[in-house]
Amino acid sequence: MAERPAARPLAHSPATPRRTERQEARRRRILDATAALARRGGFEAVQMREVAEASGVALGTLYRHFPSKIHLLVATMHDQLERLHRTLHRHPPREPEPSARVAGTLLRAFRALQREPRLAEAMVRAFTFADRSAGAEVDAVSRLTTAIILDALGTRGGPEESGAERLPAVRVIEHTWHSALIGWLSGRASGEQVRSDIETACRLIDITVRGGARR
Repeated sequence: MAERPAARPLAHSPATPRRTERQEARRRRILDATAALARRGGFEAVQMREVAEASGVALGTLYRHFPSKIHLLVATMHDQLERLHRTLHRHPPREPEPSARVAGTLLRAFRALQREPRLAEAMVRAFTFADRSAGAEVDAVSRLTTAIILDALGTRGGPEESGAERLPAVRVIEHTWHSALIGWLSGRASGEQVRSDIETACRLIDITVRGGARR
C-alpha cells in the first residue's frame, strides 16, 4: 500500500521481539474482537473499552499495546493480510504472466473485502489517516503488502532477488491498490472499475520484465 521494502514471507521483524505463547493468545483475542466489532458496525463501532471487554483484557493493558483505535485497526489490517498470505502460500496463483498473477492475487483480496465491507472500511480508514505515532503498524502493513506482490511474481527473497527494475512498478501497484480501495469504499468507484485499475497497473510488471530481458 505504501512504498516500503519487502520482507520475507511471514517473517518476524528483527527489531520486534518474538511474543510468548500467552502474549500471542492475548493479541489474537484483541485482534479477533476488533475485527468482530468492525464487521458489525464499521469504524465507529470499534471502541477501546468494548474491545477490552470482548477480548477479556484490562483496558490499561490494551492501551499499553495499542495507544488508539487507529493503531488497533491498522494492526488488524496486518493480521487480515497475514491470513491472505498464508492462503496464497497454500494456493499460489498459477497464471503464466507475472501481471496476471499479481492482479489475480490483489483481486482475490478485494473479493474478500467485498464480503466484509464494514471491516474493510474500518481498516482502510484507519490506515489512510494514521499519523506518525502509528508508523510501526503502517510500515508492517506496507512491507507485507510488498511481500505478497513479490510472492505473486514468484520472487520471495526481497528486493535484491526480485530485480531492482521491478520495484518502481510494485510501488505504483501498491498506490493504485490503496487508491482503488478508497474509491470503492467511498462509492466513487465500482467493483468493475477497481478490477480495471488493478489490472492496468499490474501490466507495468510485464513491461519491466520485458525491458529487463532486452537489456
